[in-house]
Amino acid sequence: MINSNSLPNTPEQAKNERRQTRKSSIFNTQQVLGALSRALVMLNPRAMVKNPVMFVTEAGAVLTTLIAILNAFSGAPHQLYTLAVMVILWLTVMFSNFAEALAEARGKAQTDSLKRTRQNTVARRINDSKEETVSSEELREGDQVIVLTGETIPGDGEVIEGTAMVDESAITGESAPVVREAGGDRSGVVGGTRVLSDHIVVRISVSAGYSFLDNNSGSPFFSVC
Repeated sequence: MINSNSLPNTPEQAKNERRQTRKSSIFNTQQVLGALSRALVMLNPRAMVKNPVMFVTEAGAVLTTLIAILNAFSGAPHQLYTLAVMVILWLTVMFSNFAEALAEARGKAQTDSLKRTRQNTVARRINDSKEETVSSEELREGDQVIVLTGETIPGDGEVIEGTAMVDESAITGESAPVVREAGGDRSGVVGGTRVLSDHIVVRISVSAGYSFLDNNSGSPFFSVC
């Protein structure tokens, strides 16, 4: 059991925190500098070959750079044109790498925010037909919890009773809520998502530390069945 002093932020506060994370992360100096460093590392051909289009672009940039150097020593005409092409190609490669690295950094920041929200979530666990309030970190596989309107789902699991509209935007990026109900293909739920209407009973499928978020911490958005 946990006392009232350890109760988490309200659902609205948690939602505002996630929204603020998404907004502020774009201009986060640490993330930008990290993305720039990552973009330089990604210039390694062994990393670039995973993206055939940008690999060819980088190869063209290297070739154009060699031609520009040779032209500078030989005094060949049209050097300005060659330099312009070289700069454009390198800028294209760097911008692509930077955008990818920044997206990864933002995704990790958002995932960390979701993890903090989930760790602070209070769960209504059913124990011997009675309801007890525990931390989501105490939940184990097979536990059953009740999630009411406006509350955060404390862990990954399967809906075994009830039907509810669930906000999964923080996980999938989709703004429209989805229906989760007992039975069928729409019974799976992810910890950190929020119930918008009605209430459901969820059977936890994984213990803390092995959840969907824990296994996908590097992705900006995920796919939920």
